Amino acid sequence: MSLKNQSIVIYLAIVIVPSIFLSGCITTSDESPASPTTDTVSSTWMDIELTDVATQETFTISDFKGTPILLDSFAVWCPTCLQQQRKMAELKERKGADIIHISLDTDPNEDENNVKEHIETHGLDWYFAISPIELTNALIEEFGLQVVNAPSAPVVLICEDGSARLLTSGVKSADELLAAIDEGC
Repeated sequence: MSLKNQSIVIYLAIVIVPSIFLSGCITTSDESPASPTTDTVSSTWMDIELTDVATQETFTISDFKGTPILLDSFAVWCPTCLQQQRKMAELKERKGADIIHISLDTDPNEDENNVKEHIETHGLDWYFAISPIELTNALIEEFGLQVVNAPSAPVVLICEDGSARLLTSGVKSADELLAAIDEGC
């Protein structure tokens, strides 16, 4: 088994499978699973402290309340994630600080060095952080497993009021991201 395949198997065993049980996706009651959107102004996952890999500054997602946020979940090995980040870079060039960009590495096999190399290699310049397991699990609970399915280019739109929704899967162009912000916020 190749190292990449071993990493995927470990990722599934450590994050995905336990998350299914923790997120309520498998339930023995009549409860329905969590909705893929939230209208909660202060979701606790937005208050989990993160460290920007490039600057070592700490921040929370809720620090940016009042500005639209595009939060992408990625892994450095994922070419689709990089395609999405390039589209986010296009949007950042057009809109600057009007939109906050945060990229969360949700692959438990990757560390700050992997992410730093990714940022430097591809010339990316916004917030990048390693997602703590409690944040990864909270995102799964809120939006379902697709939020950590790196090849589907997951992006969560967080509006000025703190409401959030998972955008459609697949690479979204800068225009599509802007349209989602305009219609969803």
